[in-house]
Amino acid sequence: MENGEVPDNANEHCPGTQSDLAGKSDACQGCPNQDACATAPKGPDPDLVAIAERMATVKHKILILSGKGGVGKSTFSAQLAFALAAMDFQVGLLDIDICGPSIPKMLGLEGQDIHQSNLGWSPVYVESNLGVMSIGFMLPNPDEAVIWRGPRKNGLIKQFLKDVYWGELDFLVVDAPPGTSDEHISIVQFLQATGIDGAIIVTTPQQVSLIDVRKEVSFCKKVGVEVLGVVENMSGLCQPLVDFKFMKMTETGEQEDVTEKVSEYMREKAPEMLNLIACSEVFDSSGGGAMKMCREMDVPFLGKVPLDPQLCKAAEEGRSCFADQKCGVSAPALKNIVEKLTAENKWR
Repeated sequence: MENGEVPDNANEHCPGTQSDLAGKSDACQGCPNQDACATAPKGPDPDLVAIAERMATVKHKILILSGKGGVGKSTFSAQLAFALAAMDFQVGLLDIDICGPSIPKMLGLEGQDIHQSNLGWSPVYVESNLGVMSIGFMLPNPDEAVIWRGPRKNGLIKQFLKDVYWGELDFLVVDAPPGTSDEHISIVQFLQATGIDGAIIVTTPQQVSLIDVRKEVSFCKKVGVEVLGVVENMSGLCQPLVDFKFMKMTETGEQEDVTEKVSEYMREKAPEMLNLIACSEVFDSSGGGAMKMCREMDVPFLGKVPLDPQLCKAAEEGRSCFADQKCGVSAPALKNIVEKLTAENKWR
């Protein structure tokens, strides 16, 4: 409808929320939305023009989504940003998880402040080609709870998009909160005119997570955002055998640490075992995991990233997992996913 959307609970013959007659025509009498429609501003949002001007210098915009919290979405967002920056791209990472901003910690930027210039808000930089913006930089106390309703969250997201001066960017990676709520609708609406390359959806292998990922895929299809692919994170616990702690159950049910005995045995009797990687399934993937879901929903499957304690440590310390050899299990998996994304989408 040219005059705006018609609310689900509107009267018959509703003129539309953006019509000059909204809230004033005979058809509006008795409608529960009459007062809101009559007083709401009409016409296009002038801030969208400012957003379009800001985003004109950004080549690619990627949303990172998840159906559930706790699946490693922000960890993936942070490491994707690190990886793209290491490929000499100019990268911006925008954290729109208003109530749970973890990006500052994962980029090693806790305690940093936002600075303002005549060009707008300046991102906080990790490297000269990797800038970050988050509400986490605006909180006076890191333990401060953000207790905001939808309109105020949406207002801040809009302000991030129109007031932050990124300069020339190859990629803007947007770390969204889990689910399909106000923040997701807002970011899509605000960026739609400037074009969104697509969304990467992060999940864990078990059905409890995949049920909500299906909703996330459905959301993307409904709002016209291409699903660039799904990442199965925490796909089994994998780490060098020598990094494990070995415990023995005693007759009283207590655990006795026998790590040193086992390590000594391997060194003396089976030294070839010292180079082995041990893997164990943490989440039930008997339902086929993310790969099966992707086939059923006709969306790309990007790959699996194992649950790697070293990757968790890198996120806690705010550093790239690609900077050294410590994340020997997870870094290659993440690198393959990033290379697959850049190759298939011709991001060069």
